[in-house]
Amino acid sequence: MPASPYAGLPVLVTGGQGFIGSWLVERLLDEGARVIVPCRGRLAASRFRTEGIYRRCTVVQGGIGDREMYARILRGHDVRAVFHLAAQPIVGIANRSPHGTFEANIRGTYTLLDACLDRPGRLERIVVASSDHAYGPHDEMPYREDYALQAEFPYDVSKMCADVIARSYADAYGMPVAITRLANVYGGGDPNWSRIVPDTARALIRGRRPVIRSDGTPERDYLYVEDAVDAYLTIGRSLDDRAHWGKAWNAGHGHAVSVLEVVQRLVAVSGRELEPEVLGKSAQLQEIDRQFLDSATIRRELGWEPRWDLDRGLEKTYAWYERKLSAQPVAAGAAL
Repeated sequence: MPASPYAGLPVLVTGGQGFIGSWLVERLLDEGARVIVPCRGRLAASRFRTEGIYRRCTVVQGGIGDREMYARILRGHDVRAVFHLAAQPIVGIANRSPHGTFEANIRGTYTLLDACLDRPGRLERIVVASSDHAYGPHDEMPYREDYALQAEFPYDVSKMCADVIARSYADAYGMPVAITRLANVYGGGDPNWSRIVPDTARALIRGRRPVIRSDGTPERDYLYVEDAVDAYLTIGRSLDDRAHWGKAWNAGHGHAVSVLEVVQRLVAVSGRELEPEVLGKSAQLQEIDRQFLDSATIRRELGWEPRWDLDRGLEKTYAWYERKLSAQPVAAGAAL
């Protein structure tokens, strides 16, 4: 097997203490990278801390939007690759607090990229996390990369803006930047209980009926976290070819699954006979009913393919939560 292009490379991962970020950091470390992760205050109660991933990398104090911190990291560690995942990721929080979400997701992106301008020729690859939410509502599915970005709700708009800003830095300044537009990522270690997969897994492990905070019909494209990490690393490697600078890439399975079906599959995995409680449609959700991605381009041009189907991914995810939560008292559950 050829050596990883990340072996020995100093890599900055923003959001490395988060759900997807922790898996990405772990994989980069396994491939021999030297990983630097900024964190504000105490380490988040996530698998980045509880599984000891932080002990294998360099943790630097600082938050999203701190240009001087980014400049010091890039210069002091002679960083060659950047993965920007730091964001406010919760749709409900964005609806309640758009200002904070815009500060984190928009200002946080251009602040980092602006610091990267100070390192011309030193940075080999910069990957910025966008989302399928950036597309906004479209009559035709699945989303393709050439669709207009026309987001409406606060979280979606924040990812759309970060997406456009990243492409602007690539086009205007000749920076090796690529953008990821991933489907809904799930897997072990997601501490955001407002999301359907961790919330359902936790309920089932505790013998409670899972709650669906809609009528169960909204449909999404679900991507297992290890496939998401493969997509990040594959897209990062693509920047060896200058023709890929400034490109956005979809990564998903290419089909939509309803919330109700995801919950039912998790119930089957758990082996518990518990019917979900369906609360019904809410005007407060502020989310698009149906979203899924056309990933033909990344499959054709970069050779990326998801390795985990939904059933296998949910089985591994449920096993992770069962292992972690079964050892905790019912009142706990936040530290993963």
